[in-house]
Amino acid sequence: MPSHSEVRAIVNGEALLEELARVEHERWAHWQQYVHGQCRRAADGSLTIPAELAERWAIQIATPYTELSDAEKESDREQVRRYLPLLLDAVAGSDAPR
Repeated sequence: MPSHSEVRAIVNGEALLEELARVEHERWAHWQQYVHGQCRRAADGSLTIPAELAERWAIQIATPYTELSDAEKESDREQVRRYLPLLLDAVAGSDAPR
């Protein structure tokens, strides 16, 4: 098991940063694909979010994690689970392909 200072060096390293940024971009792109699919596209290419979704998302934005429904919390956990294998591999020193 790496020491605390070794783990800190790994977590602050460029390699892990790039891997996490790659996962974050994939997560963001997936979300944007979903959002765009829910919107109405105008003739000029702009998108309009339906009022009911805008209202729902505004409520979620303003709600602390601890006050989210179990389903909303699980959705956030699903996203975090995408990062955990990268962190585990980085700390364990795994060279397994990602």
